[in-house]
Amino acid sequence: MNDIDKLCERNQAWADRVTADDPDFFMRLSRQQRPDWFWIGCSDSRVPANQLMDLPPGEVFVHRNIANVVSPADLNFLSVLQYAVEVLRVKHVIVCGHYGCGGIRASESDKDHGLIDNWLNHIRLVKRLHAEELAQINDSELRLDRLCELNVVEQVRNVANTTIVRNAWARGQGLLVHGVVYSLEKGVLRRLVQWADEESVERFDA
Repeated sequence: MNDIDKLCERNQAWADRVTADDPDFFMRLSRQQRPDWFWIGCSDSRVPANQLMDLPPGEVFVHRNIANVVSPADLNFLSVLQYAVEVLRVKHVIVCGHYGCGGIRASESDKDHGLIDNWLNHIRLVKRLHAEELAQINDSELRLDRLCELNVVEQVRNVANTTIVRNAWARGQGLLVHGVVYSLEKGVLRRLVQWADEESVERFDA
């Protein structure tokens, strides 16, 4: 049996377990998706949105990329955001970063990483914006951790500044934009920032 056969076998076992507990689960799920949560996370395989929030399939709409970057030039991301906000009408948008992020670490290096360096420039911009604060942190690992946090905060700001989210707030759509960071070592999320509208911002990372 090859790897894909083993994967399909595990899938069948999982589907059997789910239907044993709830025979109509997949039929209900196939008819609609009405998630309250839109998750913007890192592509890192150790940060699975549904599992770490303990939510079943159908409860989280997900977009992932290297280092959970929100770029106003990324039409893929903007299309997903628009669908989440305007069609699914999610109540929460979460930007989730994580400590030990390889993209964050790579952005600190002068080494040529090839194509991805163009993407990492988004993180280098965050570093320049907060250069004075980061320069005060002597421990290199703690400095990377703080850059992970600051990257989340800036990406939340980018979400809040999209026309999609601003228009949602202008028409009175209840939408909260959150920034959280995940600890791989502890398995827990930490809140960093929350926007309720263009004027209402709470910071928890100070």
